[in-house]
Amino acid sequence: MTFDNIIGQESIKQHLTKLLAENKVPHAIMFCGPKGAGKLALALAYAQMLLCQNPNENGACGTCSDCHMTFPWAHPDLHFTFPVYKAKSSEHPTSDDYLTPWREQLSRSPYFDTEDWLEIIGAENQQLTIYVQESDNLQRKLALKSSQGGRKVVVLWLPERMNEQTGNKLLKLIEEPPVGTHFLLVSQEPDIVLGTIQSRVQRINVPALPESIISKALQERHSMLQEDADLLAHIAQGSYTEALRRMEQNSERQHFFDLFVQLMRHSYARRIKEMHQWALAVAELGRERQKRMLDYFQGLLRENFIYNFNQPEINYLGREEEDFSKRFAPFINERNVIGIMDELSDASRDISQNTNARMVFFDLALKMIVLLKKN
Repeated sequence: MTFDNIIGQESIKQHLTKLLAENKVPHAIMFCGPKGAGKLALALAYAQMLLCQNPNENGACGTCSDCHMTFPWAHPDLHFTFPVYKAKSSEHPTSDDYLTPWREQLSRSPYFDTEDWLEIIGAENQQLTIYVQESDNLQRKLALKSSQGGRKVVVLWLPERMNEQTGNKLLKLIEEPPVGTHFLLVSQEPDIVLGTIQSRVQRINVPALPESIISKALQERHSMLQEDADLLAHIAQGSYTEALRRMEQNSERQHFFDLFVQLMRHSYARRIKEMHQWALAVAELGRERQKRMLDYFQGLLRENFIYNFNQPEINYLGREEEDFSKRFAPFINERNVIGIMDELSDASRDISQNTNARMVFFDLALKMIVLLKKN
């Protein structure tokens, strides 16, 4: 992977290239920013550049033996650490247990997020964590001599998923790494990363992508018409990952939209039997999908409230969502929007605390009856 494969972020590419050219690459860098901005893609391209024998202004040369080893992300001096979950077959999971699906995903695209990763490794109802044994495993790897006689690079995805014990162990490695070792951390929530780690890394903020950059990439890389690409880029709100997900017509998002419509229609019409059936169906989704669904509900509700102000430039709705909002938005106003948002937030909290899902969602549906009438 070279910098040419990365969408936008030209100033950051130039900064990284300059650091290497001047032999000023810090031993630890943390790429920070919102989802879909290209943080992981930048880290991967820079990892390949650091391992390359003949790097240039575009990144790795792509022709040397190190580049060929790195391409499917199997270079012996490139190490990955990322959050995983405890499967029944493993009490002490590490990134190595999931290295094959990880490399396969990187070969497809470096633009993905935790939702995609959960689905890839079949951890839909699990919590992703970087466990303490990961630090022991990484320490053993880095104690070995570089197989190619050059640098060693660690790409650490989502350091905020480490608990304090794991963070403290990795801190020693990051603080005093073996000679020629570089850590490239990729964080979506850098402020909750262990403070001692934050103080040991050079932070590079990766901003959300402009709509024009996303639209251009969709047109050039996926042969989209400009009108469709512009709409998708606007909806994506700076995330190329979200644009790709929308482009592929993600079935989960469509399912969540259908469930939102059903909830609002059943509650407004006071169809108690249908509301109960809706709650039973949603209870079968699994905790992580239920939380993502409630997040989607809150986002769509916010968009419907804004829709009433007739300011299309600050609305981020797909065509089907907008068609529904034309009729539904008038029912969301100053008198009920905060109440509905609070109920959705409370439902998400209860689901996180393993409260009975059937009770949570039927109670939510009943409360919508009262709130939707406040208009």
